[in-house]
Amino acid sequence: MDSLWGWDPTPGIVSVWSEGDGRVDVWRRVNGALVHEQVTFRPWLLLDRIDGIRGRITTRELAGEGALRFIVRADDMATLTATVLQAAPRWLGHPVGHLRDLGDSVLVLAPEEQYLVASGRTYFRDLEFDELRRLQVDLETTGLDPQHDRIFMIAVRDPDGRVEILEHEDEAVLLRDLVANIQAADPDIIENHNLHGFDLPFLDRRAKLCGVPLALGRVGPPGLRQRGARRGMLRGNDATRRIRFVAPGRELIDTLDAVLRHDFASRDLPSHGLKAVARHFGISGPDRELVRRDQISDVYRDDPERVRRYARADVEEVAALSRILSGATFALARIAPRRYERLADAGPATGVLDPLLVRAYLRAGEALPAHAPGDGTQHDGAALHLFAAGVAKRVVKADVASLYPSLMREYKISSSRDRLGVLLALVDRLVQERLAAKAAAKTLPHGPARFAQEAISAAMKLVVNSAYGYLGAGGLTRFSDIHAANEVTRRGRETLELMCRELAARGVTLLEADTDGVYFSVPNTWTPDDERRVVGEVAALLPPLVQLELEGRYAAMLSHEPKNYALLTYDGALVLRGVAFRSSRAEPFGEAFLRTAIARLFAGDVAGVRAAYLDAVLALRRRTLPTYDVASRVRLTKSSAQYHATRATRQELACEALLASGRTTWPSGEHVRVYRTHRGGARALGDDEDPRDYDIEHYVRVLRDNFANRLARAFTPDDYAAVFADPDQLELFAKSLDDVTPILTQR
Repeated sequence: MDSLWGWDPTPGIVSVWSEGDGRVDVWRRVNGALVHEQVTFRPWLLLDRIDGIRGRITTRELAGEGALRFIVRADDMATLTATVLQAAPRWLGHPVGHLRDLGDSVLVLAPEEQYLVASGRTYFRDLEFDELRRLQVDLETTGLDPQHDRIFMIAVRDPDGRVEILEHEDEAVLLRDLVANIQAADPDIIENHNLHGFDLPFLDRRAKLCGVPLALGRVGPPGLRQRGARRGMLRGNDATRRIRFVAPGRELIDTLDAVLRHDFASRDLPSHGLKAVARHFGISGPDRELVRRDQISDVYRDDPERVRRYARADVEEVAALSRILSGATFALARIAPRRYERLADAGPATGVLDPLLVRAYLRAGEALPAHAPGDGTQHDGAALHLFAAGVAKRVVKADVASLYPSLMREYKISSSRDRLGVLLALVDRLVQERLAAKAAAKTLPHGPARFAQEAISAAMKLVVNSAYGYLGAGGLTRFSDIHAANEVTRRGRETLELMCRELAARGVTLLEADTDGVYFSVPNTWTPDDERRVVGEVAALLPPLVQLELEGRYAAMLSHEPKNYALLTYDGALVLRGVAFRSSRAEPFGEAFLRTAIARLFAGDVAGVRAAYLDAVLALRRRTLPTYDVASRVRLTKSSAQYHATRATRQELACEALLASGRTTWPSGEHVRVYRTHRGGARALGDDEDPRDYDIEHYVRVLRDNFANRLARAFTPDDYAAVFADPDQLELFAKSLDDVTPILTQR
């Protein structure tokens, strides 16, 4: 297993950096002290041929049948790249300007990842998370445009927990103070929420405009470097390229990545903003200062102490949030040969599994397969059943922990291209680690220790579940095997059908079933012990490595569509799942109505459901709702230049809204809030605007058709029409709501 998990026992690595010049800087924490080492290293890459390679280059052929069978090394990356590009025209028949132009003929990693793969080293061996030196930083700015707005305050929380508020009228002095502060604290990690989406791009631009060298790294010349990333700042107007900034020698961690990873697995967060997440995890104090972003600069002029309290709370909450949720990335960094900050935003398949597979094959001296197209076989989908829709009481969820990976382990299903069996070995170990973390979390009280174990479990779940997707990804992954993926889904359908059949035979009412588990309603006479007994009986019928367990108990469930439902916990919390109930594009007023109406529905208060609807209609018609509450958050898919090129044949609401608001240029990928006006057009909403000129009747229709409709399956058609009748359309014989009750309909 050393080839899977790294074989070099060097402890305490907290950062690695290489410029590709044959040297690698390594920083380690040893008994709390920072040790800096510089080692020599020969950069390498893999090729499928070496004819024409000349110069100060060494080559070695690997064993096996893989196409990428030649390791090519040089004293530095520049020499290696130039030599390969010089030989490449003989292979391709035309000159190339970059290694990526070689396509599947080459595998090249970032220099520091080359070093980690070749050396068998990983981050954080023998370290606990709390031994890392973490610093949190948060900017307060006069606006969102770094070209015209400025930084007027910076909150810094040092690794020992002390918070300092940096302020100065001269922005250049303020930026130099920040640099000095970070250099003095010498953190291993710099953190903030949306660090890569806002703070670092803003800071980098302002430093350039102010002429301040941004020396935040530990080595090299001042200034931040750039790297490609899945999420981050757009590279110019290119919607296909995103970048993140790098400070060599330190890891730049955005807690938004951890929040997104957590919510992908748990789907329990109300939103992804810092304040909402801090409240969700109980780390936001009762006297937490809150200031709207568009008002911060104005509030600072009148009450600077209030903004200082606000900024202090931001960095304190980021520190606590990172401690709770970064356990996932921390655990991955102990395994995968990538920098900690890169694993924070890496996809689980190509970002985590691929480096592990590459390292294992090279350690064994085996050639790697190149990406290969499929043979035309179609990918079979997973089973998905909606047995009943409407409102159910006394609901139980029975879940197979990582069903597809468990089936891969049980029936030894893996890629036929994986000659060493590495993928299955990885899945086996990661499932064990995930189950151990999940079990540990259940023994701990609500708090940071439990959240850390849940974060590890969530990370392992993402990675092991991605193994199935990795198999079925066609030519996108080098070990893909559509036939193996189809065998997994076939076994999954069999297993799910067995579970549903046996549960139904024991007297439950099936509600919904998919690869995440089965929801069912139990008789009123059952006790929690009865629920556990039935799940245990069905679990005993499954293969040994397929572990069914009681995942959750709920007082009620509103089933709308497959994978779209609302749950009421026994302690009164409301959980919304699926895009029908939670969407980043949804208008805030509609989501607020849904939460109120569903809570009343679960309480059996049908009159309260109607009252919530009438209140929302009245607020719209009187325009007491702020414009923000009717605006939808939209991501622009075209830059202004791209849109103008196609506008004559196809118009898009969001872009037209920007033009109507006076904006003529924008980048692709920007998020804006847009709404329909009473004049029939659309406008983009600025941070400090509230014109209240929205189209009332349009949003009344949105309320009825897009939001109230989510409750349609809870009533008969006649009852639904009565509950959501328009208040301005009086009916001669209006139906009384006294006899209306929620229903559950078998499908």
